[in-house]
Amino acid sequence: MKALTIAGTNLRRMFRDRTSLFFVFVLPLMLILVLGAAFGGPSTPKIGVVGVDSGHFLDALRADRGFRVDTVAREGDLLAAVERGELAAGLVVPPSLSGEVRLVVRQDGAGEQARLLVAAVIAAENGRLASGEFVARVAGTDTADAMSIVDSVAAVTPVVSVSTSSTGDALFPADLGRFSLGASSQLLLFMFLTTMNSSVALIESRRLGMSRRMVATPTSTATIMLGEGLGRVAVALVQGVFIIAGTSLLFGVRWGDPPAAAALTLAFALVAGGAGMLLGSLFRTEQQAGGFGVLTALGLAALGGCMVPLELFGGVMRDVALFTPHAWANQGFAEVASRSGTLPGVLPELGVLSGYAAVLFALGAWRLRAVLTR
Repeated sequence: MKALTIAGTNLRRMFRDRTSLFFVFVLPLMLILVLGAAFGGPSTPKIGVVGVDSGHFLDALRADRGFRVDTVAREGDLLAAVERGELAAGLVVPPSLSGEVRLVVRQDGAGEQARLLVAAVIAAENGRLASGEFVARVAGTDTADAMSIVDSVAAVTPVVSVSTSSTGDALFPADLGRFSLGASSQLLLFMFLTTMNSSVALIESRRLGMSRRMVATPTSTATIMLGEGLGRVAVALVQGVFIIAGTSLLFGVRWGDPPAAAALTLAFALVAGGAGMLLGSLFRTEQQAGGFGVLTALGLAALGGCMVPLELFGGVMRDVALFTPHAWANQGFAEVASRSGTLPGVLPELGVLSGYAAVLFALGAWRLRAVLTR
């Protein structure tokens, strides 16, 4: 079929461009890796400690599961590690807590978290030491014996247990992997961005006279338009399938119910293909289409929840986001991947995406026909 030949030619042109290969196959996985490592999943601050005490204070630090404690040989090495971000905080402990305990933290979320955790442990240790001094003064014994009495009493004293509970549904499931949160957003961002950039190939075909030569052959205009449209869709699908397969194998990303995820990917590929076809028929030069395509793709991605999760949008912004196909696709993938949804559960999202695709393809076909036949 001639339309499939035209579509295959567009796909081969993408594979021959090394720059496109980087943006299609390498950059999306790199970005998902970086975002997942930096922001995904729970974080456990790492604290470096210089110095030794009687042992109880450091034991209390290491017993707290809120952070990890590493021993550092010198104070200079400790400060350098905090500056480089290798440690969230550094703690200088004098012998037997006889002097000032100094804490150095980074000015970020992990440093603040470490500061609060260390402050709680220090407060508990100060209370222990104050209790020992009180026992020593009242019982007339030395400090070591008094501390032994305090520790023995603390071991058999009932502790207050605190339990926490949340009301309503969590924004994100507790078992959601660190790379899963942003994977679907990056999938939509790059599928749309790459397909918009593929409009450059359509303009190049017109500029080089390839489109006129195709029209001059015994090939209908409808076949040419179908082939060009399928070519844009094929580019989006190849990238989408690669990102889904790559993140599943390399990062363990859960994409949920396969039929639902496949339907959402296909529907969004049709939307992106229609947008790419329309863009390629509107502009005359590759530079115009490339610049407008990048700005449009990034703008729609930002509004549609690909930069910041839709769950964090306010009421007005959430309503504005629903004017973009990205928001509907993000909702669909969240339902499938995060809430174990199936194909019937994402039918509303698929319906809206199909409507977007139909409108964009209709406009693109109308405009491309006008360009080819004038």
